[in-house]
Amino acid sequence: MKIVLLGAPGCGKGTQASHIADRYNLPHISTGDIFREIIGSGTELGLEIKRIIDGGNLCPDHLTVEIVKQRLAKPDCRKGYILDGFPRNINQAIALEEFSSPDVVLNLHIELDKIEKRITGRRNCTKCGNSFHIDFIGNTMRCPRCGNQLMIRDDDNPASVKERLRVYASQTAPLIEYYEKLNKISTIDADKTIAGVFEQIVKVLG
Repeated sequence: MKIVLLGAPGCGKGTQASHIADRYNLPHISTGDIFREIIGSGTELGLEIKRIIDGGNLCPDHLTVEIVKQRLAKPDCRKGYILDGFPRNINQAIALEEFSSPDVVLNLHIELDKIEKRITGRRNCTKCGNSFHIDFIGNTMRCPRCGNQLMIRDDDNPASVKERLRVYASQTAPLIEYYEKLNKISTIDADKTIAGVFEQIVKVLG
């Protein structure tokens, strides 16, 4: 089963992708994680991607498409995958249809005015990779799961978040109409608890 997750930054795609991966035994392919790995490599490409992301912008289509194409060609994707963060515009969606057409697209919908608070309050563990929100953990910078140091992503500052939402509205939101025409999309109410959102997803996936 080939699954694409759509939704604005901070709508919970990463969290739900992890649950889907566990239930259906599918690899979770996050372009954000791939880019952060490249950034951590300290290469010239990594520094270039960091400048782009820190500015709240998206990486060029040709670069993103090639990175995703190489990742989906790996053996663990033979039975399917969960794509989180790709495609982000029509050009990327068309490219994906050509080399690995998805079976279903899940659109995690939440009003954009609720997104900024979600994102700027996120804290990510540098060890176990879990994400938390200050509404639930307070101002601590220690991971509730493993006790390791929590971090605030460089692109989770208010100015960057506003730019990312602007880019989403102009470039990514039209994907909803694109996949509606292909009869592949199901809209999920993401303004619920994690369990409530996942319950809707399971009903769609079966």
